[in-house]
Amino acid sequence: MTKSLVKPSNILLTLKQNNEDNVTTIKQLYNARYTYKRSLRGSRTELQQLMMLLECDNYIHWSRCHEYSEVVSDIFWTHPDSVKLLKAFSIVVLMDNTYKTNKYRLSLLEIVGVTSTGLTFSVAFVLLSTERENNFIWTLQRLKGLLFRGDVYPQVIVSDRDLALMNAISVGFPEATNILCRFHMNKMLKPNVKCSLILGRHETL
Repeated sequence: MTKSLVKPSNILLTLKQNNEDNVTTIKQLYNARYTYKRSLRGSRTELQQLMMLLECDNYIHWSRCHEYSEVVSDIFWTHPDSVKLLKAFSIVVLMDNTYKTNKYRLSLLEIVGVTSTGLTFSVAFVLLSTERENNFIWTLQRLKGLLFRGDVYPQVIVSDRDLALMNAISVGFPEATNILCRFHMNKMLKPNVKCSLILGRHETL
């Protein structure tokens, strides 16, 4: 079931449905999954396993190392079908970082496109060692390389208020309009508005 990408919670539920006396815990299940995945990669490191899988599944990918070392700092990957969609629908692109998604504490930048009917699709994923302007510029250069044609670039790029990313967008796609995500804006404003209301209430009293 792990090989078929079944979620751990669903695996555990299936085990218990098939055997009422089954006392397997979710922790035991995660340990068994880890052992199984480790057996698949053999002597390869997790990074070597990732690179091998990207190659086997014909993903387009780039990586780079820290200066003067062989330690990988950033990895960019995308599926060929995502590239086809990007070329057809390149007007609006969304970018957002996700934190604490892996044990390496690397931020995962997800790039998302929007079709003419308002549906979204994954364009690419990037593991970043740091969230500096240089890392984002490298990422946007890879994104630009997917489009090939010089006259087909995103016209609108939606992001949160990450100044390093915003600066990189102005460098990588100077013709694009960078707007802030409404969800992130509301998330930032809500605590401040609440605080202001509380202070105003105290002043009134």
